[in-house]
Order: sequence, then structure tokens, then C-alpha cells
Amino acid sequence: MLNEQEAPIASVLPPQLAAAVSDACASVSHNLNGQKLGRKGRVTRERILAAAIELIDTPGEPFTLSAVARRVSLGMTSLYNYFTDMTELLLAVLEPVMATAEEAYFSHLRKPWPDDELYAHCHEFVRRYHDFWLAHSRLLHMRNALADQHDLRMMQHRIDSTRPIIRLLVRQMGSESVASSPCTAMATMLMIGVERSITLATDAEIRTLIRMGPDVSEERYLVPGARLMEFAIRDARATKATA
Repeated sequence: MLNEQEAPIASVLPPQLAAAVSDACASVSHNLNGQKLGRKGRVTRERILAAAIELIDTPGEPFTLSAVARRVSLGMTSLYNYFTDMTELLLAVLEPVMATAEEAYFSHLRKPWPDDELYAHCHEFVRRYHDFWLAHSRLLHMRNALADQHDLRMMQHRIDSTRPIIRLLVRQMGSESVASSPCTAMATMLMIGVERSITLATDAEIRTLIRMGPDVSEERYLVPGARLMEFAIRDARATKATA
């Protein structure tokens, strides 16, 4: 029977995220020393990720490797058996979080959006994307901050998490995702704008700095983003129809 320190704590997370954490840990077979992970090792990794997510979601709590280690009653030497640095731990946390993006917004983007319902679908997607960001605000802002500081691993993650969205937007335009195509360029610019506006709307510190109080709804940014997306998709579809 597992003692308290060996028991999974992913159950303190929302069920979908807890399942994603368990799946992510199940796919890791060895620790960084090359030792094969048994049940205890996988549970320890699971506990580390769950504790990291909890800490990130706790307002005002500094996020450090030592703070995570304290939460799971591990020494730093033991923690380093699983993660070499902060970026590696954050990437491990991002894996199960991004796995929940399929239900959060990708599933909606994969559906065909009829012309007569186009704005409604654009707004629904932007809303879903915003809600995902809001649910994981501190984690995603930490990722972007590290990417802006030229952390190559975080830069790559940011790019890789956006590329599938761009491809699906291009498909909504009725085109194929080719790097040099006008539709890909337009979809890329759309996502840059949508992400930046949602970054602003979900960052409490930025909202304070620009005096954007709690009375200012995120719809101030979501509606223009959805409109621009609608215009871009309509224009691309019309261009293809007349080609």
C-alpha cells in the first residue's frame, strides 16, 4: 500500500487535467539518470507535476523548483532526477495542459463553419481560446515571458502550439496550409493579433498598468478579433470561389 508521499495527488486537479497528467507521466519510462521508472517513480513524477500546477495557480506564490520540491516533500537532489531546470519542468506541465486544448477549442475549430454562421463560429472560437488562456493564465504567461527572453525551448513550444491553429484556420478559408501562401500569412497574422489581445485581457498586472479595470469586459477584444477572423475567412473563400 502506498504511503502519503507515494500516493498520487493529481486527483486534486480538475478530472480532465488530472487524467492528462497521468497520461503524460505514463509515457515517461526512465528518469534523467536512466533508471527505469516503476509505479513509485511514475507517481512521484505525477505528484511533482500536480504540485507545480497547483503552485502556478496559487496567486502570490513564487514559482520555483525549491517551492515545488517542498510541496511534494522531496529534496532538490531527488527533484533533479526528474527535471534539470525550471524550463524543463514547465514544459512537462504544459504537456498535459495543452492536451486539454482539444476539447477546449480545437474541437470547435475542426468543424466546418458555414458562411451564414461564420461570425458566430469565429466568436465562439475566440471565446473558447480566451477561456483556455484564462484557466491557465499564469502558466501561459510564464511560457511567453520566457519565450520573449529567447528561451529557445519555450519559443519552440509557443510556435508549435500555434501552428495547428493556423493550419485549421487556413482550412476554414478553403485552402491548404502552405507556408508561402497568402492564406497562411493571413492566418498567422490573425493568431498573432488574437493571442496578443487575449494576453492583455487575461493578465491582471497588464490590465492594472493600462488602467483596464474589472468593469471592462474582455468582449472589448474578443468581438474585434472575431470580426477580423470573419472578414479574413470570407475574403479567402470569395477569392477562391472567383479564381
